[in-house]
Amino acid sequence: MNKDQLEGKWKQVKGSFKQKYGELTDNDITYAEGKFDEMLGKLQEKTGKKREELEQEISDW
Repeated sequence: MNKDQLEGKWKQVKGSFKQKYGELTDNDITYAEGKFDEMLGKLQEKTGKKREELEQEISDW
């Protein structure tokens, strides 16, 4: 899965969450994206893997 595909999936997930939980705002979603980026950064630091490798692992789950 490449970055564009991952971003497309993320947009689908955001849309689904907004539909299911209408009270979520764009700020809530942006915060969640930031936390995800933070987690990936920590995983990169701890494992020494590239971001793309980690995104692929997450996608494979």
